[in-house]
Parts: sequence; structure tokens; C-alpha cells
Amino acid sequence: MPAPNILLFFTDQQRYDTIRALGNPVIRTPVLDDLTSRGTAFTRAYTPSPVCVSARCALVTGTEPHVNGCTDNMPMDMSRTSLMQLLTAAGYDCHGVGKMHFEPDSRGLWGFGSRVYSEECNADDDFRAYLDAHGYDHVRDPHGVRSEYYYLPQPSQLPARHHGTSFCVDRSIEWLRQRQRRRPFFLFTSIIKPHPPFEAPTPWNKLYRASEMPLPKVPAHPEELLTYWNHYQNRYKWRDQGCDENLLRTMKAAYYACVSFIDYNLGRLLEELDSTRQLENTLILFTSDHGELLGDYGSVGKRCMLDSAARIPLLAVWPDRFGAGQRCAEPASLIDILPTCLSAAGLEPSAEHAGVDLRRLAAGKVERDAVYSQIQSADQALYLRATRDSKYIWSAPDQREYLLDSAHDPDETSNRAGNPRFGALLAQERAATLAHFAGTPGVEEGRWRSYPTRHLSPQRDAHLLYQDPPSSTVLPDPRYGP
Repeated sequence: MPAPNILLFFTDQQRYDTIRALGNPVIRTPVLDDLTSRGTAFTRAYTPSPVCVSARCALVTGTEPHVNGCTDNMPMDMSRTSLMQLLTAAGYDCHGVGKMHFEPDSRGLWGFGSRVYSEECNADDDFRAYLDAHGYDHVRDPHGVRSEYYYLPQPSQLPARHHGTSFCVDRSIEWLRQRQRRRPFFLFTSIIKPHPPFEAPTPWNKLYRASEMPLPKVPAHPEELLTYWNHYQNRYKWRDQGCDENLLRTMKAAYYACVSFIDYNLGRLLEELDSTRQLENTLILFTSDHGELLGDYGSVGKRCMLDSAARIPLLAVWPDRFGAGQRCAEPASLIDILPTCLSAAGLEPSAEHAGVDLRRLAAGKVERDAVYSQIQSADQALYLRATRDSKYIWSAPDQREYLLDSAHDPDETSNRAGNPRFGALLAQERAATLAHFAGTPGVEEGRWRSYPTRHLSPQRDAHLLYQDPPSSTVLPDPRYGP
């Protein structure tokens, strides 16, 4: 049998609970629902790092952040061998479309034979050139206005046919049609949305109404579950000066609109594969780099080990290899993508690759007790160990640990770390987490290293983040200067 094609369809900041067929009665995702009926959904999948760059580095290298050295939005070690390099060496035609976040070489191929370059805030990428060529040079924030507007829902300044999501899928379809079909392909289509700003084109921006949206999850004592990074992130993302419930519901409606527009465009790509009779011999992997708090616990963003931010959707479809309609509740991770792709291509992962083949995991042929996640390092680090029934979290900036009873408190409403009934489990999970991260700066002689606790400045404008592209801040007239 010929080697299969591989489609990795990747989104940015998409929560695990945004697929209707997996339990969300509000969102509309007919294409993803169909994929779940034809393949396997990994319902307890986690990111190896809840932020864009480090999650992607872990995915394409198959190594965890504490091994590859990339623990935040920081330079990757691009001297490491990537998934694309391994597949290219095995005869695959590898193409990338959209957001890759390769740092420091943002235009690097890193094993791709070709790329369509489109990032979030870049004023000189292929999407920018496309917009200029089609008469949209006046749109200086094509993915939405950031900074003060970052978490304010907004309509897209672009029509649906020219939106960034459509652009990435159009370029993917174009490549599929133009490529020589002598070799199997690996197509990595990476969408920027639903990463904020939450903006979808007309009429998708009215698919959901705020009054239909459930309020965010805010348990009775949310502060028990928050870390320094939640407070810091709320500040710099302009969302820590109080919450308006109608605004939060409007945010969710806009976020869901982004997801549904992605779903529609994924359907267009799958129709192309189906019409050219390539679908049956294509392994389809759908996932995201991390989630989004979206008002849960009074917080926004990622950089958090609660499920809203750290848990991700993960679907695998390949006829006769993944069970149709199967749900696998074993812990899974983005680091499993590389060995899954290599196995499908008839290759073996090396000893440095930390993940497992998702086919073997779903078939019960792999014993795995936990997956891990990390953001930042040393005195700023957050660590996670997630098993099927519990989660252990250590926050170095807070010098505090958290134990979540996933089996009996799946909504994560209480920190059990201080409860004597959970003392044995806490000690067990702490020891396993320390053993996993032994040798890293945050662990010293089998214990978490002690650091001074961090506190946010009481000044309300301290730490605000301005992240506008330079072209969007040009004054309309010198008379209106500062």
C-alpha cells in the first residue's frame, strides 16, 4: 500500500470544548462533527506549553520544552531536526501554509519544500502582499485591531473571500491542484484564528448572538485556582479593570464565529481532497496549539494550566486505522503528532522523541500515565502533570501547588492541594512531576527550588502591552500629533 498523504490542520488558541459533537450544544461545527464521526477524538489532550511559539516548537521537534529549551514566545533551536525534515527525507512533498511562528528565522523552511508565509503582525508577508494586490492596502490590521482593542469583539475589515482564514485554505487548495502527485504529501495548514482579536467576516460575525451565549465558568472561589501569570496576563491584555457580563457573552459569540468560519473553510479543503480521490488515503490530524480562558475564572488568554487554556481539541481520521466515532480518554499531547506522522509514513521515531503514536494510544497498546506541560522556566515557570483522573500544577512565581480532581470535579472548581484527604495523591503527583523535570533549573535536590514570590504592580497601567503593527499607528495628519 502506498504511503498515505498527511494533512495537519492547525488552529491557534482553540479551546478543547469547541466541537458540537463532543458536547458543546451552542457552537456549530458540522465539518468537525463529521470528522469525529469518521475518526478518533482524543478527549484528554493537552498542549506541551500553553503559548504559541513553544507549543509549535514541541510539535515540530517532538520534544518537550524543558528538553528543546523553548518555553515561551522566544527563539527556537532550529538546528533540531523537524518533522518536515524527516518526512522530506522519506520522500514526502512538504508544504506549509499560514502561521508557523518559526523564530528566529520566521521565513525559514525547516524542512518544507515550500511555504506560504502569513503571520499575525508582520507587515511584509504573503497575506499582506495579497491584500495590497486586491485593493485592500488601506486595511492595516488585517487580523483585527490589537492593544487596547485586543479582547474587544470586532467585525472583520475584510470580506469573507479575502479573510486570513480563507486565504490559508485557498493557498492550500491551490498547492494541492498544482503539485505533481508522484509523491505523498504532508500539508501543514495553520490558521491564525480564533486567536484574538476575535473578528469574523460578514455574515459570520452574526452567526451567534450574545444573548444566546452561556456566561464564563467562574466558580465560587476562583482565586484559589489562579496564578501570578493569570493576573499579569489580565493586566497586559487590558482585561483586569472589571468585567461586563454582556461584553463577555459578546466575546464568546465572536470567538465561536471564528471557530465556525474555520470549520467551513476546513470543509472546503476536505471537499478538494474528496473530489480528487485523495481523501481515503490521507491521514487527517486536527488540533490547536493551546486554548483560551475566554472569561473563565475572570481571566483571558493562555499561559495557564487550567483546562480552558491548556487542554486542546485533537482529532485523527484515517479510514481503517482510527476507529470511527471512537473517544479516547487517555492523556495525549501535541508531542504525539510527530511519532504519529512518522509511523504512518513507515518510519520510527528516535529516542529523543517524547510522544507516542496516537494509533497505538487509541488501541490501548501504549501504557502512559501522564502528559506534561511547561511555560517559562526557573523562577517564572508553571509546570503541569495531567493524568486521566487528576492534574498537578506547580507555580514557581507563587511558590504554590495545585491539585485538581479531574475525575470528580471535571469543571475544575476547587484546588485540593490543601485538603488532607488528598494528601497521599498530592505527594504522589508532586514526586512524579519533580522526577520528570529533574535536572531543570526549577528543581533542586528532588524539591521545587525556592524563589521569591512575584506580585503585580498596583498601578493600573503598569505592564500594559502595545502590539500594533507600525503601519497602523501612522498619524492621519501631522497636526494631530502628540
